[in-house]
Amino acid sequence: MNMTGPKKVAAIHDISGLGRCSLTVIIPVLSAMGIQVCPVPTAVLSAHTGYGEFVMRDLTDYIEPAYEHYKKMGTRFDCVYSGFLASSSQIDHCLKFFSGYPDALKVVDPVMGDNGKSYATYTPQLCSRMAELVRVADIITPNLTEAAILLGEPFPTAPLSTGEIKSMLARLSELGPQIVVITSVPTVSGKIAAVGFDKQNSSYWKILSEYVPISYSGSGDMFASILIGGILRGDSLPIAMNRATSFTEMAIKTTYSYKTHWTDGIMLEPQLPWLTGYQELSDYSAL
Repeated sequence: MNMTGPKKVAAIHDISGLGRCSLTVIIPVLSAMGIQVCPVPTAVLSAHTGYGEFVMRDLTDYIEPAYEHYKKMGTRFDCVYSGFLASSSQIDHCLKFFSGYPDALKVVDPVMGDNGKSYATYTPQLCSRMAELVRVADIITPNLTEAAILLGEPFPTAPLSTGEIKSMLARLSELGPQIVVITSVPTVSGKIAAVGFDKQNSSYWKILSEYVPISYSGSGDMFASILIGGILRGDSLPIAMNRATSFTEMAIKTTYSYKTHWTDGIMLEPQLPWLTGYQELSDYSAL
């Protein structure tokens, strides 16, 4: 019996009113998996940046006082998890959280762009400084666009071969993290893959899902959060990837069936009970 209570995650992300993404996805997903989320908001937005027009308040001056308060209180975190950052100076605050909790699992979702382009609020300086977080991370979860940005390479416009995918994973791992998982990788079969690499045992993994002809906001946040939740609950890397892929695919298909606009994000609410259980999964394969 667990006598210590739920695992605790410090989630350094933004919160958007409209569009399911970042903390409005992370909190319910990890909560359903029995994990406590302690939000450390980097910014408050009326709607996520995909809406084109939004109101935003930068909360850079909040992050360090929050960190100091947690340290003063003797708060213990099992994981520190960073995502969307509103300014390059927030990199320093994330680094302080990571160094201040050396025993916590350090996860960086390098939220910088999608579909071959960086997000409107991400300056070249902020993108280049993201490498500083990647260097100290245990796990990173870029999509294919962000993987290319981190490697300083053009976005691949054609499906990658197995050799090219493994090379990209290994080179990202050389930047610092123990585990690299890349999401939204097109394959020659027409399916979409999540691919992963564990440097400790030099193992490569892939999980395939059906292609849905639309990209919803927050899908990367959903995948990364379920991956983290699985690992914190004791999943191996491929099983955690499998769990994240299965739920994300199920929720995306549900959303697509209602013809929901992509800016509204994924309809995760009806699917959350699936995460409260512990399904045995085996859809993964070696890459």
